[in-house]
Amino acid sequence: MWRLGIVIFPVTFVVSVFQYTVAYEFLLSVLAPMMSVFDLPGEATVPLVLGNLVGLYAGIGAMLAMELTVKEVFTLAVMLGFSHMLPVEAAVCRRVGVSAALVVSTRLALSVAAGVAVGYFWDGGGEVARYGLVAPGEGVPDGWVEVSVNAGWTAGVGILQLALVVIPVMFGIQILKDLGALERFGNLMRPLMRPLGIAPRGAVTMAGGLTFGLAFGAGIIMEQAREQKFTRREITLIILFLSACHAVVEDTLIFVPLGINVLPLLLIRLTVAVVLVVAVARLWPPDEKETTA
Repeated sequence: MWRLGIVIFPVTFVVSVFQYTVAYEFLLSVLAPMMSVFDLPGEATVPLVLGNLVGLYAGIGAMLAMELTVKEVFTLAVMLGFSHMLPVEAAVCRRVGVSAALVVSTRLALSVAAGVAVGYFWDGGGEVARYGLVAPGEGVPDGWVEVSVNAGWTAGVGILQLALVVIPVMFGIQILKDLGALERFGNLMRPLMRPLGIAPRGAVTMAGGLTFGLAFGAGIIMEQAREQKFTRREITLIILFLSACHAVVEDTLIFVPLGINVLPLLLIRLTVAVVLVVAVARLWPPDEKETTA
């Protein structure tokens, strides 16, 4: 938890403060003209930037303040599903030995490709999206002291949430491991893992990322990476899969209040993750010295 905290707290704090700087406004002005590529309005830059820098909740919060069509909301949801919370999640990937540049570039490429595809191929969804429950805005902080306090609070709450999720999960994983359940789970996952080019011993790491995501599942991912001693190829394939598809329950259901069908979001992410990793696994065969048992 300490190792995670010293990464997540400063990143969250700095990015939270950055939202209120002139540089942030300049960034929006530069990126706005690019939105036409995705058939999105210029203001769509705001949720995309917030989602990629801070997280999905920040991106969704910005979307709730805008009047968008169903197609525009779905496009943003697909793009943010592939690419969000990049500073923190890339830092986690780097801690397990996978290039942060590779992770970020892959996720951005998937996000851009998905946004272009939805914008080009879907002609429907022109009606205005009807949002569900919308939390009232908290307003803009008054002065840099309040900005800093809010940033510290956001970062602190993030670490607390991480602890409340990761610590019990790690206890549960250790108990299951001592009971031999993880080995049996790996055997059950063997038919699903092999086609992806990942050894069965990576099943727990995959399950942690799919269930809790790269940030909340970081404790499991880092613990398993250290214990299992994955090869560079194995951990790269695992992280690439999870980069495209992780936290499938939370990251899918949180878009329900935006009034769109979330099942396609899950299917798109899962399909792309499988195709991506299978392709990389075929292009990057395992070394003969690597153990795949």
